[in-house]
Parts: sequence; structure tokens; C-alpha cells
Amino acid sequence: MFEFPEFIYLPLDRWTSALVDWLTVNGEAFFDVVGDVLLSPMLGLEQFLLWIPWWVIILAAAGLAWKQKGWRMALGVTAGLFFIGTLGLWDMAMKTLAIVIAAALLALMIGVPIGIGMARSEKMRGIVRPILDMMQTMPSFVYLIPALMLFGLGKVPALLSTLIYAIPPVIRLTDLGIRQVPADVIEASRAFGATGRQMLLKVQLPLAAPTIMTGVNQTIMMALAMVVIASMIGAGGLGTEVLNGIARLDVGRGFNGGISIVVMAIIIDRLTQSAAQPRTS
Repeated sequence: MFEFPEFIYLPLDRWTSALVDWLTVNGEAFFDVVGDVLLSPMLGLEQFLLWIPWWVIILAAAGLAWKQKGWRMALGVTAGLFFIGTLGLWDMAMKTLAIVIAAALLALMIGVPIGIGMARSEKMRGIVRPILDMMQTMPSFVYLIPALMLFGLGKVPALLSTLIYAIPPVIRLTDLGIRQVPADVIEASRAFGATGRQMLLKVQLPLAAPTIMTGVNQTIMMALAMVVIASMIGAGGLGTEVLNGIARLDVGRGFNGGISIVVMAIIIDRLTQSAAQPRTS
């Protein structure tokens, strides 16, 4: 009487497994093409970051920080990147950065248009919001299973699982930023004869830029948080160092990888947060 009836059962697990099995068998050629398309530029980006001398990357990051926030931030960025190098994890950090950059770029390419569509259509917003809720509350390990079955071990499933996990903030905050543009500004632009495209590109997106950049910032932070989990299916980078530390009960090795991820997260957070803000000296 107090237990849920056993005969009332929804076999969602079997349906989901059957769908993934069907996609694996019938979509093999398609997923191979998608994997090749995503893998080549990501490997190119990784090799490019590994090819650049470490001191050039540090100088470039410090110069960007100086331009955005002044010498104190530049000093902090320099110290943080140099610290990662002193731990012997520079190459792993660059591999992690390549995945984060690739996931962030894909999130921007996909998320910003969806956010714009949500801001312009209540119907689309009503459809997309529950999907985003599901994506943000689903345990991150769940994303690894279908990605692994469809693409196998490697960087491609790691990239896609990271993308799915990290994309909701940029979609939500693009929608929010455009909706927060003052109505009188919209009316003024219409009064001056602006078309819908001109209004979007020259009025709404520039005014929503700080909010959108906050979404980009949060997407990058979530991508970094997914790095350790994605290392279980071949992401590589700093996450692998943490995973190896756990597997071998090597606290020092795991801590080195973890603190390096934290330092990278802080640096990227400060740079992206200040990107849409005026420079301070």
C-alpha cells in the first residue's frame, strides 16, 4: 500500500539504450564524418599551442591582461602561467586549453544564435528552456555514455560531452541580455529606420555584450570543470593527471593537476570577465 506499484513502469532506460544502439549501427558513417570534421581542427589547435614557445604565450596573455585591467592583472597572469610551467605541466595545460577553446567556440557558434532566437520568439523559448534545464541538471557522467558509444574513445567524444555540458549558460545569458535592452532604445532605433538585422547587430548585441560575455565566461568555467571527467574517455590534458593521481592514490600528482586547472580557470575567468569592460589603469 505504501510502495509504488511495480506494474506501473516506464521502460525509459530500454528506449534510450535502443535509440543509442540504433544510432550506433545506422549512423556510423555520419558519426565518422562528424568526428573527422571536429578532430582535425582541434588537433591543429592543440599542435599550434604546443608549437608556440611558452614565453610567447605568457607574454601574449600578460599583454592582454595589461590592456584590459592594468599591470596588476598582467603580473598575476604571468605568475599563474609560470607556476603551471614550474610544475612540469605546460604541455598538458595547452592540451586542456585546446579542448576548452574548441568547446567555447562551438558553444558560441551554436549558443548565441539559439539565444537570439529565444529572445525573439516566446514559442522557441518555451521549447528550449526545458531542454536547458535538463542539460544543466543531468549528472555530467551521463554525457560520456552516448558520446563514447557513438564516437569511441578520443578527443571528439570528450569535446562533444564538454560542449553539451557547458553550452547552457551562453544560451540563457544571450537570451537574457537581448531581452534586457531598454525598450526606448529599441523604439528609437525603429524610429530612425533600422531594419531588424541592423537593430540586432548595431543595437541589441552591443548593449547585451556584457551579459553575453558573462555567459561565455560561465561556459568556459563549466568546460574546465568537465575536463577531469572527460579525461576518462580520452580528453587528455590536465584532467588525465588528476585521473592518474586518483587511480594510483598519488595525492601530490592529483593535486598538481587540480591546482593547475584552478589557476587556468582563474586566469581565463579574469580575462573573459574584463573583455567587455572598459580598461582600467
